[in-house]
Amino acid sequence: MNHTPGNTTPSRRNLLLGTAAAGALFAAGCTSNENNDSEDEDKQPAAGADTKPGRKVTVGFAGPQADHGWLNAINEQAKRRAKEYEDVTLEATEGSNDTAQQIGQIETLINRQVDVLVILPADGKALTQVGLKAMKAGIPVVNLDRVFASPQAYRCWIGGDNYGMGLNAGRYIGEQLKGKKNAKVVELAGLDNLELTRQRTAGFDDALKNYPNIKKVGRQAAEFTVESGQSKMAQLLQAHSGFDALWNHDDDQGVGAERAIQQAGRDDFLMVGGAGAKRAMDAIKADNTVLKATVLYPPTMAASAMDLARALGQGKGVGGLAELEIPASLTLYSAVVTKDNVDQYLPTGFS
Repeated sequence: MNHTPGNTTPSRRNLLLGTAAAGALFAAGCTSNENNDSEDEDKQPAAGADTKPGRKVTVGFAGPQADHGWLNAINEQAKRRAKEYEDVTLEATEGSNDTAQQIGQIETLINRQVDVLVILPADGKALTQVGLKAMKAGIPVVNLDRVFASPQAYRCWIGGDNYGMGLNAGRYIGEQLKGKKNAKVVELAGLDNLELTRQRTAGFDDALKNYPNIKKVGRQAAEFTVESGQSKMAQLLQAHSGFDALWNHDDDQGVGAERAIQQAGRDDFLMVGGAGAKRAMDAIKADNTVLKATVLYPPTMAASAMDLARALGQGKGVGGLAELEIPASLTLYSAVVTKDNVDQYLPTGFS
């Protein structure tokens, strides 16, 4: 998500890839949901990927503390993907959201002289110097999701499109309400001190500008937790006796939001979530709650980061592209999952 606390890279600096294209290149078969119908399907190589064993590569992975569904999925995706390659050795740190601790963990990996580093920084700006240190030591860095403050601190960035996430949520809601006069929407955002939250709101607001019949009448900022989602949603429901749609930035806090909605006995609006949790997709498929869609922020980016790290360590390009070198940046597409297409995306749902 960027569903997660941290910074994001400006969209103009990124090569935009749809989730289908990204999956074809990197990790379409790899998911974070352990309850997939077929374990063998998880082990299938990505379409177009060079799976023939090559030069052995040691990849250091410094990820987040798994205190959130999406963050846990990131860690699981990275570890699972590395196991699929017999020429990849993974050295993973304990996940941490503490900046100083994560810097120490990355410095240890640098001292061990790993071939490539994959880093999802707790704070992109604060960890920029250690990214620069790795690059200066000749260790290419794959910067995952929360971007470092300098492009010199990484060889490749891969992550989600927060502005696009808000944009697509707004477009979906706009299309659902375009025939309704004086339609009203509310927004349950994430942490307001995060750039990713501001980008998601900006995309949402820009999308609504194309629907003059719709007005955003309320907004609350939660904290990406179930508890905050419940309390902030309760405030929105108290403040607004009637509205037509809700966009919630995060499926984890959406669990709390749905509790507040049920407690209030409200079912007079549609809800759109964010990130792509399996629980949310199951609810969308069942079609028996206000939740009608979720906008993806794919944790499969961590699996793709492992593919990129392997390619960097072996001096290869990316299967399916004509370029000899991997791109400098890859932005995943935020698809809207609805009842009509949920079966297609269910295998990517995370717990």
